[in-house]
Amino acid sequence: MSTRVVVDPVTRIEGHLRIEAMLDDRGVIRDAMSSGTMWRGIEVILQGRDPRDAWAFCERICGVCTTIHALCSVRAVENALGIDIPPAASSIRNIMYLAQQVQDHLTHFYQLQALDWVDVVSALKADPAATSALAQKVSPGWYPNDTGYFKDVAVTLKRFVDSGQLGIFANAYWGHPAYKLPPEANLMAVAHYLEALKVQKEIVKIHAVFGGKNPHPNYLVGGMPCSINMNGDNAIGMEQLNLVGQIIRTHRNMVEKMYYPDVMAVASFYPEWTKLGGGLGNYLCFGEVPAHGNINDLKSLRMPRGAILGKDLSRVLDVDPTDPTQVLEAVDHSWYEYPAGTTTLNPWDGVSKPRYTGPKPPFKNLDEKKPYSFVKGPRWKGNAMEVGPLARMLVGYASGRSEYKDVVGEALGALKLGPEALFSTLGRTAARVLETRLCAAWLEEEFNGLLAHVKAGQTATANTTKWNPNTWPAEAKGFGFVEAPRGALGHWIRIKDGKIANYQAVVPTTWNGSPRDEKGQLGAFESSLLGTPMANPKLPLEILRTIHSFDPCLACATHVHDAEGNEVGSAIVVR
Repeated sequence: MSTRVVVDPVTRIEGHLRIEAMLDDRGVIRDAMSSGTMWRGIEVILQGRDPRDAWAFCERICGVCTTIHALCSVRAVENALGIDIPPAASSIRNIMYLAQQVQDHLTHFYQLQALDWVDVVSALKADPAATSALAQKVSPGWYPNDTGYFKDVAVTLKRFVDSGQLGIFANAYWGHPAYKLPPEANLMAVAHYLEALKVQKEIVKIHAVFGGKNPHPNYLVGGMPCSINMNGDNAIGMEQLNLVGQIIRTHRNMVEKMYYPDVMAVASFYPEWTKLGGGLGNYLCFGEVPAHGNINDLKSLRMPRGAILGKDLSRVLDVDPTDPTQVLEAVDHSWYEYPAGTTTLNPWDGVSKPRYTGPKPPFKNLDEKKPYSFVKGPRWKGNAMEVGPLARMLVGYASGRSEYKDVVGEALGALKLGPEALFSTLGRTAARVLETRLCAAWLEEEFNGLLAHVKAGQTATANTTKWNPNTWPAEAKGFGFVEAPRGALGHWIRIKDGKIANYQAVVPTTWNGSPRDEKGQLGAFESSLLGTPMANPKLPLEILRTIHSFDPCLACATHVHDAEGNEVGSAIVVR
């Protein structure tokens, strides 16, 4: 008898996601559905507004990657109007972007995904002295790592458990047979979880220095709104730059000496997960971090643009998101309505008109033959694609970039694995920390580049020559891209008579969380679950491991309620 496992909502993500997995008689997932259960409509809100204000609205698409959407938006407007930004502004944007990547990836592993691999309650059985010895072996350069430190962590954890209220560690599948770490490794991981929780607020101070605040730092079409003056009191000076430099060095140390060793230690206990969760095998990147300040100079991007199909690392295919035939969005399995006779649209012509046709909540399950998600179905040249850190690392590796080959080769060598292991749930997790190592190094380089600009007197942070709408053409269209923490992000804009005529954002989770299409192609979430065995369908830890490895991000702050106002959300098994 087939079993349908429903996880709704999937927790430890941004937004509201429902997963339905259909198991065969062996308890192995044979089919899956990914349903985004919320809709924001920022694109509709933007219509008719001043393009120079779009970034402030776009930041509200997400409460986590606020700076990412602002950056993408100003790039789209600058592309449409032909605006180049000063070198110092480009350096500042790169610094803010890379700071977001480092902070987000650290937070994702420790706060959002690590508990899929770490049994917190098991840590109570750990010997603090043995944990100290393990920590000094795994991450000898990270402190504190003495017996007293781990004893204190164990006491704090025991206080949680004895109170009957696990707090931040509540509502998980502790004791699940899929957990494999010994108690000492679990205690070490819990300690580092708490360390990451403490420091994540520090790196975003970089956004406050250059953007005035976090979340929702300020941006400007034409550059950045901050000013640099080494002799002034009301601008960024040496004191602020010294603070930024110190934060960058501190977090690079944490990435190298705590985060990377922890991921490698966890990976060594779960070799079977290098063979599960691979999914589509198709990967897409738009590119990011212009090394010389010009975002349109694709050859200068530290993260290259490209696509890989069918796990073929021998070929990186050219990608042009401005080609109206390459990126198309379908809604045949989504709760949206397109004009009559239209099945797919390029984002420049996109329509975001919601039309919910699903069952009335509360319901047991959705129908995969009908529309079942508020996520559209984007396709690149007709292919479902995965985006994110794994896609970026694979494209960089397959492109022959030395920095990518170095970090990938080091990790695979330490684990005694070949490149094929990257096509997996664990590969996706490892790719994120490897990318963080690169981003932390680039962050220091970009900061040094900004100091060089300042030393050379290149302190201009904005180009306002085309600020006045009188300088704009009557009609224009533009494309902005960013490699967000979760993958390729694109904003497509049409401007007419100085106002936004159309605006469409195709976000990473639109790619990864898309429903199946009319050809039957599953989205990346759905495809990645196929073939996964489940130890206990009532405790769907295996589903969470793979879904969390993507770090899903659906728009925030909206819940699904029934007609009486009761929140709908449960983890159930339907037979």
